Formats: sequence, structure tokens, C-alpha cells
Amino acid sequence: MTEVEKKNMSTGKKTAIVIALIVVLIAGYFTLNIYRLYFAPNVTENQKYLYIKTGSNYDDLVSEIKKKDLLNSVSSFTAAARKMNLAASVKPGRYRLKKGMTNRTLINMIKAGNQDPVKLKFQNIRKKENFAAYLANNLEADSLSFIKVLDSAALISKYGFNQDNVYAMFIPNTYEMYWNVSPVDFFERMHKEYEKFWTADRKQKAASLNLTPAQVYTLASIVDAEALYDKEMPIIAGLYLNRLNKGILLQADPTVIFANNDFTVKRVTGKLLQVQSLYNTYKYAGLPPGPIMMPSINAIDAVLNRDNNNYIYMCAKEDFSGYHNFAETKAEHEVNAKKYREALNKRNIFK
Repeated sequence: MTEVEKKNMSTGKKTAIVIALIVVLIAGYFTLNIYRLYFAPNVTENQKYLYIKTGSNYDDLVSEIKKKDLLNSVSSFTAAARKMNLAASVKPGRYRLKKGMTNRTLINMIKAGNQDPVKLKFQNIRKKENFAAYLANNLEADSLSFIKVLDSAALISKYGFNQDNVYAMFIPNTYEMYWNVSPVDFFERMHKEYEKFWTADRKQKAASLNLTPAQVYTLASIVDAEALYDKEMPIIAGLYLNRLNKGILLQADPTVIFANNDFTVKRVTGKLLQVQSLYNTYKYAGLPPGPIMMPSINAIDAVLNRDNNNYIYMCAKEDFSGYHNFAETKAEHEVNAKKYREALNKRNIFK
């Protein structure tokens, strides 16, 4: 091989090496860029959730991400989002964020609408406006939107309720649903849960008491308000059913407190008892028009499985243990009530 040939071969090798290096560098650049766009950790730990409101578009989404400082690199996200056509399928919802999540994972999650459901747990909520406020704090819609549904005569009558007893449709429990559920869809979901709860067995037990499910719920709300301990619930339920069956006024203090809309009251006396309200069971016979709170499932079942007793009267025990003294006669009750009044007076409890 001549010197010229050797020189040309050496030059060719160098050229090949340079070209190979250029190819490797270009490939590395594209690989690094692809990694940076799609596979590099990008989500911060600043927020647990990304909330995309109903009606939001891609620009709204990017604005929210910037405002909440959710990403280390917004530019890499927007570049990846363009290539993955996120703008065409931004789905509203509540999305769980994890530190180090990649753009690709986040974008796919939003496009698929893979939300993290909200857990709603409600019980012992007194009024519809309190319930609406609770829902608004946990779901997208505001409290006014929920109130409008709860007060919609056309909607609630379709399910056999009215504005007084619609509360009876909500069975206190823990439920999972999406953050952006509409108030109407929420209502319909709760009605399905109501129908699931009221099995044939429960309905038969209610009928045997000459009560509708809504009336059972209303009585359960009084029982729950009276009972500090679940084991007393069937006894109290039996007592109130005895009064109902005998046509005796219920005279339930919690209904008077509800009628006066003053839940700081510790002692129901005089002026409070004069309130003109169908919820004042010292003045009006039978059950009030609707529940005074959301009772527990235990309270509902306590009514359905009432204790077969002959009690007509009850009074809180004078030891303030939360238990009650029960009585069949007025004379027995007066003895119990006197002991409790004296205990209240000793503690200077007048309201």
C-alpha cells in the first residue's frame, strides 16, 4: 500500500469517527430531549392535587399549574403537551399528584380523566345549609348550587320527598365520588344509595311500626340527638313509639332546640318551649315534618328494632353520665326529674 493510500485510509477513518461521534451526539441530544420531555421527574411536592374546573381549557390548565407551582419545568410540560395533543382532551377533575411524577404520566392521567375520588363522610349534620356547605368544601359546586337542588320541589318530589323531609334521603355513611360531580348527579347517586339501604327487610320493619322510611329517619334523628350511647337507642326508640301509639306528645327537647335554632342550649325551659314551630313537639302531636339532623345508621336500625318496653318518660341521669332514667308512670318520672333539676341547679346550669 502506497503512502498516499495509507494517508487516504487514515483520513477516511478519522472522517468516519467524526461522523459517528456526530451521530452519537445527535442521538444523545434527541434521547436526552425525549427523556426530559416525557420521562424526567417534573412534579413538585407543593400540592397534593391538581384541580381542573369544569369548562377549563388548556390555557386555564397551564395557568393553574404556574399559579400553584406544580412543576419544576413548565416549558418541558407544555412541549410534551403539544406533542401529545393535550389541548384536545383536557378533562376536569381532581388529580392526585406525586412528587417526581413525569410529564407523560400527568398528561395521560388528565387525558384519560383518571381522577382520585373524594371521600365524603357525613352524619349528625343539622340543617340543609350546613350540609350544602360541607359538600361545597369537598366538591367543585358551591353551596348555593346544592341548596337549589335540595330545595327543588320538582326534583325531590320525583323521588317521593318534600322540602321538609328530603334530608331523609341521605343515609349517613362514607361515599366515594368525583370532585366535579354535579349537584343533580350527586342527588341521584344518593337516591340510589337510599334505595340500596332500604332493603325489603327494613321496609317490612318500618311498615310493622306503621311508619314510612322517611318517618323512621325523622324519629331516628330525635333518638340520635337524645342518646349519647348507642346501646340506649333502642330503649329510647321504644319509648317514643309508645308515646306516638298512645297519642301522647313526644316532648323531645332536641326538637325544641332545633325549632329555636339555638344549639348552645343546655336546658330547655319556659320561653324556649313556647316557640311556634311544627318542630316543637311540646306543642304539636306526632312526628315533626322532617328530621332534625342526620342520624346514624345505628339510630335508624334502633328504631326499626326498637326495644319492646312500656316506658313513657325519660330524664337524663343526675350523675351527668349521659345515660337516662326511664319511667312508666308520671310519679316515677317526677322523682327522676327532681333529682336532675337539683343537679343542674347545683352546677348553675340555667340555659
